[in-house]
Order: sequence, then structure tokens, then C-alpha cells
Amino acid sequence: MNSRHASDYRSEPVCRLRADLSLALRAAAHHGLGEGVCNHFSVELPDHSGRFLLNPRGLLWSEVRDDDIVLIDRHGERLAGQREVEPTAMFIHAAVHRIAGKACVLHTHMPFATALTLTAERGLDTTLSQNAMRFHGRVAIDAHYNGLALDASEGERIAHAMNGADVVFLGNHGVVVCGERIDYAYDDLYYLERACMHQVLAQQTGRPLVPVAAELATRVGAQTLGERLQSELFFEALRRTL
Repeated sequence: MNSRHASDYRSEPVCRLRADLSLALRAAAHHGLGEGVCNHFSVELPDHSGRFLLNPRGLLWSEVRDDDIVLIDRHGERLAGQREVEPTAMFIHAAVHRIAGKACVLHTHMPFATALTLTAERGLDTTLSQNAMRFHGRVAIDAHYNGLALDASEGERIAHAMNGADVVFLGNHGVVVCGERIDYAYDDLYYLERACMHQVLAQQTGRPLVPVAAELATRVGAQTLGERLQSELFFEALRRTL
């Protein structure tokens, strides 16, 4: 292991990031957003070196702790940490960090969001619930499922399909939620699943749905993003309880 990578891995800022990333994973398990030992969360180091932290292969999200987190480079090479990484994680996350320029990348197959990727619309209607409106204008749809991301080209295709969006619904697959900080991204991930759940439950009634005007959805989205203290408080509450 390169001494620089080992030193950075143990530095105070990176230790904080590892703690936050492991907390986000445990929180996702607590909220039922995980799937076996699959799916991954990652966060880029703040030095813009192209290195990022990622959860390792083979652990349930509920059991991940700070020292389980792995440091890898944009090519997927492990730089620090004791565990292995899964190839699909390397290809998707490296591409989204590099091409889409996202600091924090959360990829899940969470149930209700994934259910909407199976529909003709492929994703969430951001003019329905208040929770959905926070994502108005922030969502991309990648409607073309192309199999497992087992090479760099598939990860790059997904990253380009985002087209600058914070959230992308991957047709027949799952979702990717991105943010500038782990607490903000996790808050979005949680409320995205809630919004998708509300839409699926409403659709199950068989009764017509009533969207709001796009202008109102835009205003509600701006209101939500303008008050991120709630995201910080939610994450700190999770830190206290998990």
C-alpha cells in the first residue's frame, strides 16, 4: 500500500468521511433500502485527486463500519483498506464521479423507486406528492437497460445519461442519487423512496391521480433545497440512534 494513500486514509477529514459513509449505509439498511450485499455508496475525497471511498464487497450494509470502507482510484484500484470491491461498483461509481462530477454517489435497488423504473414512464412524477416536488427538475431517466455494468463503457453510458441531474432512474434496474455532501445525498435518497412509495400506493387505488402545476412543483423544490438544515439534523439523528 502506498504510504501517501495509507496516510490520507487515516487523516482526520477522511476518517470523518468514512464515518459518514458507513453511517449512511447502516441508515439505508435500517430504512429498508438495501438489497443483500449488493449496491454501493461512494464519496470522493475533497482534494479532487480522483480517489473515492466505497463500501466493500460482501458485507451487509447493516454491518459496515468505518474501517470496512475502501479507498480506490478512478480506475478501480484499491489504494487503502483491507477488503475487496465489486466490479460493478467500480465501473458505475468511477464513471459518475469522473464524468458527472458528483461528489457523493448512492446507488440502490430500493423497492418503490425500482418499481417505478419498470413502468412505461420509467420514474417518478415530480408533480404529485410534496416529497416528489423536491426533485422537480433534478431527475433524469435512463430508459435503456443494457445488462450488468461489467465494463467501463456501461458505467460511462449511465454517467452521460444523467446529463447533470442529481437523480437518475435506470430503466429495469434501480436509481442513482448524487449530492455534494453525504448528509444531503442521503436525505434525498430517503425522501425519493418515500415519494416513490406514495406514488405506487396512490396508483394502487385505481383512482385518478391529481398533479400540481409544474410552476408550483418548481417552487416547492426550491423551498426544499433552500432549507438544508433539516437534512443535517436528520443525519445527526441517525448518527445518535444507529
